[in-house]
Amino acid sequence: MKFENTLMNLFKMSDDVWAVHANPWSVWTRYPCLPLLFLGIWSRVWIGWWCLLPVVGVCGWIWFNPRAFGKPKTMNHWASQAVLGERVMLSPPPTGIPAHHKRAICGLKVLMFAGCIPAIIGLIIFNPLLTISGLVIVMLGKTWFLDRMVWLYQDLKDSNPEYTRWTY
Repeated sequence: MKFENTLMNLFKMSDDVWAVHANPWSVWTRYPCLPLLFLGIWSRVWIGWWCLLPVVGVCGWIWFNPRAFGKPKTMNHWASQAVLGERVMLSPPPTGIPAHHKRAICGLKVLMFAGCIPAIIGLIIFNPLLTISGLVIVMLGKTWFLDRMVWLYQDLKDSNPEYTRWTY
């Protein structure tokens, strides 16, 4: 979890930022970021070093996105609960994350990493099949991961008073 906590610190994820990030618009408008990032990198074929503009733009959006929308009226959305599950994972209860969730989370991270390998190789050697195949694996893994985060949140939401505070 050290990597995730480092990212959380990099993104300056305060309680208010987490609450705004739980807006479904925040989740759904982040979904196209990886394909757009890959497209920006691929565009070096067409526009050379100007490809850094879309790459920097996507990276800027990734950072700004959790701050771009208002707090949702309710946390009953699938996307909102996926964000709450990520928070639970980063701030586990004293009893820890149940083993069945840990195994699934680990497996999904391996799946996403495995998808990154052909995607990155495809970007390097300009192979669309490798790039798109890897991207599909990563995106499916991420969706499955977010679904697991909903399940994690549902299982643990009552185990820690802090978690109920997040739902205002």
